Amino acid sequence: MPDLDAFPITRRWPPRDPRAIQLYSFPTPNGVKVSIALEELGLAYDAHTVSLMRNDQFDPAFLSLAPNNKIPAILDPDGPDGQPFGLFETGAILVYLADKAGALIPEAVTGRYEVLQWLMFQMGGIGPMFGQLGFFHAFAGREIEDPRPKERYRAEAERLLRVLDGRLAGREWVAGAYSIADIAIAPWLRTLRDFYKAADITGWDRLAHVPGYLERFLARPAVQRGLVQPPRE
Repeated sequence: MPDLDAFPITRRWPPRDPRAIQLYSFPTPNGVKVSIALEELGLAYDAHTVSLMRNDQFDPAFLSLAPNNKIPAILDPDGPDGQPFGLFETGAILVYLADKAGALIPEAVTGRYEVLQWLMFQMGGIGPMFGQLGFFHAFAGREIEDPRPKERYRAEAERLLRVLDGRLAGREWVAGAYSIADIAIAPWLRTLRDFYKAADITGWDRLAHVPGYLERFLARPAVQRGLVQPPRE
């Protein structure tokens, strides 16, 4: 039985199954990336709700594992060399899990970096830009009278969607076979369309391939399971 007592986070969120990967998360577009990957890879995990409503992400126990106070984070009791291993940042976690399971990322160097470049496209572009647009379109930023901040992020979100749409021409998935790049990108598309309600201002209806891509993604059983883990409580 692995000993996780050295990790303070396990005292705040005790493991139910200490042999499973411990997931500390909340069902945001970043959070569900990891729960979906765990479901797709068939890795046993124990999902703990780090409630953003209670500001759990600022709890010292969570910060001991994720010092940037952003969900999600994981603690793998069977990490490298069989030792427990903690990790934060979704891009790093997705690559780690794919490598651990030997799936959702190609072994060949060229295929691997093709997946990684689209993973970085989400992390450096889609996530930050969509998130900023959401703030100005759907949340407190709506109160700002100056139209320039919202327009900046609206225009960039629309541009990123067109880039993705072009990439998906003739492809079912962004890097050929289904991969962690799709798991990173598609939850943000869902959030833009369904949560931020920003489809109409970003040219969604003029996209030829992105809408169908999102529906293919959402139809996957593992995606449906991962979207609701951990529960909001």
